Amino acid sequence: MVSALLLPTATAVASRLVVVDRTGSTNSDLVRAAAADPAGWPHLSVLATDDQVAGRGRLDRSWQAPAGTSLAASVLLRPAIAAGNFGWIPLLAGLAMTRAIRAAGADGALKWPNDVLVGGRKVCGILAELLPGPSSSAAGGQPTTGVAVVVGSGVNLAMTEAQLPVPTATSLAIEGADPDPDALLAAYLGGLRDLVALLEADPDAARAEVVAGLATIGKEVRVQLPNDGTLTGTATGLDESGRLQVDNDAGTTTVGAGDVTHVRY
Repeated sequence: MVSALLLPTATAVASRLVVVDRTGSTNSDLVRAAAADPAGWPHLSVLATDDQVAGRGRLDRSWQAPAGTSLAASVLLRPAIAAGNFGWIPLLAGLAMTRAIRAAGADGALKWPNDVLVGGRKVCGILAELLPGPSSSAAGGQPTTGVAVVVGSGVNLAMTEAQLPVPTATSLAIEGADPDPDALLAAYLGGLRDLVALLEADPDAARAEVVAGLATIGKEVRVQLPNDGTLTGTATGLDESGRLQVDNDAGTTTVGAGDVTHVRY
């Protein structure tokens, strides 16, 4: 079935863009397709839909939305970067999406590691997955992991308040922003392309872009850790791998994974 989702502007940015009418997970589909045919899915290839029925978020959470109200897009990246810099890819994707959402007219804010908020409510989530890919060398001859990355994003476009899955979510339409999926995806892809190129050429500059654009830095936070523990304190920065540093009376704790809440008083 041919999808009604038209993305001509985004198609001009992507190296390849495939739109499907309906799928379970664009990330799962693109991982399988790229693993089976690496040459057919070059850097900045995209698989997109406005009807994803089994989307996945971090920590294996499900993500669903009524058909036609959201955009699910997965991007294949084959960056020539050092192995230690792959942790910055989801952060760069979050930054690119934050900027695209701002261009659409909403006051987007990036929460570590890669959720985009508007007015404290989530409008977009991002999930990155590694898969085997061609080997290459980063700038300066540093070894790379020889892998590609699929970065999936789910953006709430036209949901009404009644359609939101949780009260802590929102949509571009609710926020009075432009819910045009083509313009949003084109802006996101262009920003992601440029930020990944910056990471290849100047990793320190790319990291600085993330730190400058991350709303979590300087905030009082509560982190729900994967082991069900809770950490509270002040988010003070990121380490060289992009992990969050949280300070409290016990010292500095470095967090590689967890659900972060910006604490309000």
